[in-house]
Amino acid sequence: MNTTIIAAITFAVLAASATQASAVSQAVKMACIGDYLSYCSAHSPGSPGVRSCFRANGSKLSKGCVGALVKAGMVSQSEVSRRAASLGR
Repeated sequence: MNTTIIAAITFAVLAASATQASAVSQAVKMACIGDYLSYCSAHSPGSPGVRSCFRANGSKLSKGCVGALVKAGMVSQSEVSRRAASLGR
């Protein structure tokens, strides 16, 4: 896949997680593309299922993706900590 296609897919996927597409930073797009491809590619980019899939696979998401989502304000650090504690981490 060329970088234009990857960027387009990433943007569409993560736009579903944001209140506005413009709120998704390049850092989040780049940090989470691998997680989308690994866990959520069965969902069409931009579909409501993508956000649900990311939530369902939260414990599997890469540290880089989670960090980028926290930094962008798309998920709170307290939510990340709460989920980690429930998993005994």
